[in-house]
Amino acid sequence: MRTRNFLTISLLAAASTAMAQSAVDAYNITPTELRGSARFVGMGGAFTALGGDLSTMTQNPAGLGLFRRSELGLTFDVSFRNYNTTSDMKRDINKTKAYFDNIGYVGTFKLDGVMNFLQFGVSYSRLSSFDRITQGYTPSTQTSLSNYVASFTNGVNSGDLLNEDKKYDPYWDSSEDWLSILSYQSMMINNPYDADGNPIDNQYLGLFQNGTVGDALYKVHEHGYTDEYNIDFAGNFGDIVYWGLGVGIVDMSYSRNTLYSESMANALVYNKAQDANTPGNAGFDLYNDRYVTGSGANFKVGLIVRPVDMLRIGFAVHTPTYLHLRHTGYGDVSYAYTPDDAVDKNRPTENGTCETPPYDYTSRLQTPWRFMVGASLTIANQGLLSLDYERVAYNDMKLKQENFGTLGGSYVENTYANQDVKNQYKAANILRVGAEYRITPRFSVRAGYNYQTSNVKDEVREGRATVYTSGTDPSYSFDKSVNNVSFGLGYRVGSWYIDATFQHTNRKSTYHAYTPWTSGGEGSVTPSASMSDNYNNLIISTGIRF
Repeated sequence: MRTRNFLTISLLAAASTAMAQSAVDAYNITPTELRGSARFVGMGGAFTALGGDLSTMTQNPAGLGLFRRSELGLTFDVSFRNYNTTSDMKRDINKTKAYFDNIGYVGTFKLDGVMNFLQFGVSYSRLSSFDRITQGYTPSTQTSLSNYVASFTNGVNSGDLLNEDKKYDPYWDSSEDWLSILSYQSMMINNPYDADGNPIDNQYLGLFQNGTVGDALYKVHEHGYTDEYNIDFAGNFGDIVYWGLGVGIVDMSYSRNTLYSESMANALVYNKAQDANTPGNAGFDLYNDRYVTGSGANFKVGLIVRPVDMLRIGFAVHTPTYLHLRHTGYGDVSYAYTPDDAVDKNRPTENGTCETPPYDYTSRLQTPWRFMVGASLTIANQGLLSLDYERVAYNDMKLKQENFGTLGGSYVENTYANQDVKNQYKAANILRVGAEYRITPRFSVRAGYNYQTSNVKDEVREGRATVYTSGTDPSYSFDKSVNNVSFGLGYRVGSWYIDATFQHTNRKSTYHAYTPWTSGGEGSVTPSASMSDNYNNLIISTGIRF
């Protein structure tokens, strides 16, 4: 939902404003997670300079240059998840998930000449999981979503929001915001009346007024994944310089189901019997179902230099993933309004359900550039220490939308959403630290730490700036930080190996039911919550070298 149109009239023609991806939509499907083989995760993912693991194909393809034998391996993951949402009340939800994280193959070819080896690798990896549940309750609201919708609908002709004439459908035949249309048709917003009892067109009131007492309930269920199929080539010169090139083919799916409910006493409701707005009880449920699928490609280039036997220095750059996305979904409102003078206070005089038509459109997204540097140190041929730094440029994401004008079928810059990317997001910094010690030739122990800063500007995450969403779902959540701590074991015998890692992840976020906004010179506090997700993962990898 937006307080402005994302498509200008010249581009829009007769298309709807629902058909535009927002900066929040892009944010939801571009998270960076620590995932990979048990050894990779067990050392915090600090492999930019270390190499020698199948998961380096998703990080630094030069890491394949460290392989001296061919390898085939796979990884499984069981995740015990706790979703904690805290506002005025606290809600805990526990779930258990099982994942097949990756499978990979590296082939090595011995060469004569300056280049000692050439490596070829292919892999499948799950880069991220979108599984998340947010559920909370605000027992005393200070405003209503309906008042926010009324504030940005002011100035719109009410006739453009109705479909009384079956030949006219405001969702498709106008450029008005879909949430404005849905709210007006479900009487969440209404026209005020003048002194003569006539409705004032182009002006709107929400349900919340002085003396209104209300509460709010919200539920968000996210589900989906990002998978990557890698094809990498690597080699080394004199066991000193290792290079790598890779292409990643990405497949992603994201679903978001949301419910936002409000109940109010002494609200300003439409009284059909009096054809006026009068005090009464009000309640509505806003439900949204959104589904995004997409595919795309990216390129990776990396370098590892070993100036002395004990030291390696690594660099890698990932281009954006250039995604082609398809968006489908709909929204609906169930409502019930009972004026105080109703004959039967237990039966609403106005109730029903209004829904949007299903939408189906496509867009383009350029995900962030990624830059990483690392160093690793070998100690007495028994220990490893590794340190990585990565910068993910979320503020450089680019969105494109369908051109509904004369150049149908092409894509043009999504100007407003791209400006929101600049206004809302910043680069995220990721620190990775890993250690491994070989107790015996067959048995190793590992530990790692991974920390990611927020990629959202403070004033946006803390509710001090307006955030625009798309469609009829006004809710959003932003991460504060992500911490990963891991411990692992490794066992080698002959050509076979098995690794196990315990990983604990803590992800802190803030949830907003809809954006705070300023009206009449005073800021409006909207329902929000603190979120703390804790994942305890058991990761098992096994494979053979030959």
